[in-house]
Parts: sequence; structure tokens; C-alpha cells
Amino acid sequence: MNEFVTEHPDVVIVGAGPVGLMLAAELHLSGVRPLVVDSAHERAREPKAGGIVGQVVRLLDHRGLYQRITRDTEPPRPLEAYLYGGMTLRLHDWPENQLYGFTVHQWDLETRLEERALELGAEIRRGSELVGFEQDTDGVTVRLTTGTVRTRYLIGCDGAHSRVRRQAGIVFTGTSSPYPLTYAADAVLSDEHLAELTGDHSTPVGLTYRRTEHGVFACVPAGPGTHRVVTMEWGRQEEHEPVTFDQVRSAVTRVTGREVPMRRPTDSGTHLLRRRTGTSSRLAEHYRRGRVFLAGDAAHAHSSVGAPGLNLGLQDAANLGWKLAAELGGWAPPGLLDTYHAERHLAGRRVMSSSRAQSALLAPGADVTALREVLGDLLAEPTAARRIAAMMSGSDVVYPSAAPGGHPSTGRWVADLRVNADGGSVRLAERARHGRPMLLCPPEADTLADTASPWSGRVDLLTVTAAPGAPPRETVLVRPDGYVAWAGTEPAELAAALRTWFGPPSQHV
Repeated sequence: MNEFVTEHPDVVIVGAGPVGLMLAAELHLSGVRPLVVDSAHERAREPKAGGIVGQVVRLLDHRGLYQRITRDTEPPRPLEAYLYGGMTLRLHDWPENQLYGFTVHQWDLETRLEERALELGAEIRRGSELVGFEQDTDGVTVRLTTGTVRTRYLIGCDGAHSRVRRQAGIVFTGTSSPYPLTYAADAVLSDEHLAELTGDHSTPVGLTYRRTEHGVFACVPAGPGTHRVVTMEWGRQEEHEPVTFDQVRSAVTRVTGREVPMRRPTDSGTHLLRRRTGTSSRLAEHYRRGRVFLAGDAAHAHSSVGAPGLNLGLQDAANLGWKLAAELGGWAPPGLLDTYHAERHLAGRRVMSSSRAQSALLAPGADVTALREVLGDLLAEPTAARRIAAMMSGSDVVYPSAAPGGHPSTGRWVADLRVNADGGSVRLAERARHGRPMLLCPPEADTLADTASPWSGRVDLLTVTAAPGAPPRETVLVRPDGYVAWAGTEPAELAAALRTWFGPPSQHV
């Protein structure tokens, strides 16, 4: 291996999965030149994640990626129902619902994210494995199997077994369990048999769960005429021979108590057939150590129940990307990079609690059955169902704000407003493609617009569309990741918030 430093990218991202690719795109939007490295020579074709659920759907909409991934020309629509621990949440009559979701295979998701990153100019180097690194006050020397690179910052997006995390000495706290034994396979089965298996436990995105005293049966659409079937069993020892489809069929029979006609797909595509043992629920004690950061599964590992992983990981990328760019651009206020750990560790802890609770609710036993009956009665109440839906979407996480004012929307995802553009009115998401901060002013807020003018090189000023006869809106300062940095009407508070999040006024207006 060549020990000479041959390159000096601004940032090295280890891991070219969804989070690493999203982070590369976010950095490029802000003018930062990252290098993405991955030990694999090509993207894995083994089917993995099957969907995205939570507020991250709105982030993808802000970047124009929702339309690219789903091929849907309409804005995202909240889910009318979803499942918590296999129990149905009914949300169809909730105007403030922020629980979004859609199905997508990870291969397709990574394809779209990679296309976007490459379009923006990212370099993705496959077959380049991390060997080690040393950091100092000025940067990080990263040793790869393909050479040695000097960079300002190193980001570990390399999964639950992250080498970056281990070599940085960051503790991965939590628990591991030898259960459940999980089988997963793509299968062809009839809608009639599927309805018999799942009953009313289904969602608009096709996800179904059914718990019995023998385990859990779940499935989700995996293509025309195909479903991804999953079983979970507790107390059963792992089988050591190579996994077969017959074993999956037997697991379905054990869990559901009936033989289910099902077969392997016969088309030429890549289809899932997998067996796994145990689960972990772990959270990195620190998301940052000096010039080394963690994002995605490198920072948090948990059960896939409820599909929280991409909601958490892709928002890690959006949160970190603009803050790193600010630091590299020389205008970051003191402590901005430290807010990455403070905010995303908070979100990670919330997901850990939800994930563990849902796993416990799916476990066998009479006590769990009794608990599900009580909780099921509670979830029939709209208030309780909405609280749980907010937790699953991530909308109940409010970032601590250092800005004055204490407005209720501060630290939350920005409302879906309409703004004036090119002589017309457009959704805010359509003006957020560039990933820049935005100041959303009502038409009469001239004083606040003047207050923000020294920051015009960093913050875009947009006028909110006013409905006829509607009361004046407050001005809203939005961070690049879609969260509200400040809201109010006082010029002095706005100036303080601009300094807090976006540094001193620009010298060139």
C-alpha cells in the first residue's frame, strides 16, 4: 500500500450505503468536496430495507428525491394507518398527521441516491477499505487499502460493525439478545391466503404484522405478485446448515399454526432468502470524537420493527452535512458542530425506546398478550394513537434551541408553507432543493427582511404566500435540514438567531 498522502479531500466518508450517499449529496450542495470510500467492489444486491417511514420523507421531498425515488409527481401524503408493535394506529382523521411512508427496495433507494451524489460531483471509490486513521489538530490521515488520504474530517457511515467507531474508541452502549430467530424470504402467495394470515393488521404501504403465541409473521410487497415474508421466533435455536426456502415455509407454519401455500419467485431477479439470530439495541456514547463523526447505523443499531432506521440515519446526514460545510466554509459559529451530537443523539435515544418497546410487545407469553390487550384499548383512543404516531415519525423530537424567543415551532420540522416564486406560489419544498437556510417572511415584514440582509449571502429570503383575509404570519428562519431555527416578530431576536446558527454577517452582501 502506498503510504504517501496523495489526496486532500475536504471530507472522507467511509461507507457508500444510503446514509453515506445522502451525506455526500448534502455536502456537495454546500460546496464541499467529499470522497466516499467503500470496501465492497460493487453495491450489494442482497435485498435489505423495504421502506421509509417518518419525517425523512419530507426531507426527501425538500431535496426533490421523493419524486425521483417513488416516481410520484404529487407531494407526500401522510399514512392513514400504521402499526406499532403489530397493533394498528388509525390516523385518517388527524389533520396534523406527520407520519409519512412509502415502500422502496434498498437497491432502488441506493441507486437514486448514488445518481444524485454523482450528478452533484461526488467521488465514490469502491474496493477501498479503511485500514486505520490518525487525527491531529489540523485534520485526519486516513489509511486505505488504495492509498493514504489527508482530510479535514472523517465520517463513519459504515454500519453497525463500524470500523471507524471502533478505531475512534467510541463506546457502543446497549444490549444484545440471542432472540428472536428470524427468517426472511421473497415469496409468492395469494391475496386470499395473505388476508387470512394478517386479518386487519395492515397499512396503506402494504406492511402487515401478526403476532401469535408462537412468534410473529410479517410481510410487505416486494414486487408484482411477490411479498417479502418474515417470521420471528423466540426460544428456538439457530439451525447451522445453509438456509432453505423450505425452512422459511416451516417457520411460517409454526408461527401461524397453518400450512400456507407459498413458493419462491421464478423470475430472474435477486430475491431475499435469509436467516438471522438475535437483535441488538445500541447507541454510540458520542457521535463525535474530535474530527471523526458517526452517522447512520454506525451510531445506532436497533430492531427493524416499525422501519425507523432510514428515518434516523438519513436525517443524521442532513443534520451533519450543512454544519460541516459551515465549518469548512469558515463561517460556523462557535459550537455549531457540537450540536450534531446533542440533536441526533437525542433522536437516537427516542428511537431506541420505541424500538425496544415494540420488540417487547411482539414477544410471546401470556403477560405480553395481556399488555397488548390493555395497550390496544388505549390505542383505540385518537389522542393515544397520535402520540405514538408522533414518536414513530420523529415529530415529537424537539431540538434544544440556543436562539431566544422560545416559539413553539422552534426546533421542529418546518410547516408545509407556500412561498412566492417567479410570479406565482409554490410549495416550500420546491424552493428547498439547494439545501440553503431560508427566512420565510410575510409580505409586510420589511423590518425583519432588512435585519436579515447582512446574511443574504448565506440565507435566502422568501415571501410566504398570504391567504386573503388571513392574519399576518410570523417570520420563520429555517435551517438547511428543514428544522426551524427561530420564529417570531422581533428584529433583535432574529439577528441573535442568525448569529447563533449562521455566524457573523457576511462581509460581502
